[in-house]
Amino acid sequence: MALVTKLGAEKPVVIFSKSGCSMCHAIKTLISGFGANATVYEIDEHPKGQQMEKELKALGLRPSVPAVFIGNELVGGPNEIMSLQLKGMLVGLLKKANAIWV
Repeated sequence: MALVTKLGAEKPVVIFSKSGCSMCHAIKTLISGFGANATVYEIDEHPKGQQMEKELKALGLRPSVPAVFIGNELVGGPNEIMSLQLKGMLVGLLKKANAIWV
């Protein structure tokens, strides 16, 4: 889990994704729509992608992607992100992490 948590802590918003995943695309679009410039790791194209996927699963993510870190914390997958959005809390998290300013 060291690699994923290290990468997840490097930027305000980090998304682990797969290039052909429609839910990954939706989550990246949602977050970027607020003006956040997320760092995205396409694990199916990354040299250490298999290790990343194994670590994400070890963190309890099923499916392993999309996995979103905001403010150095694992927020979760699409269910958690959409739930935060529906509750009106996603923007606040992004602001708190200094990922957006408006």
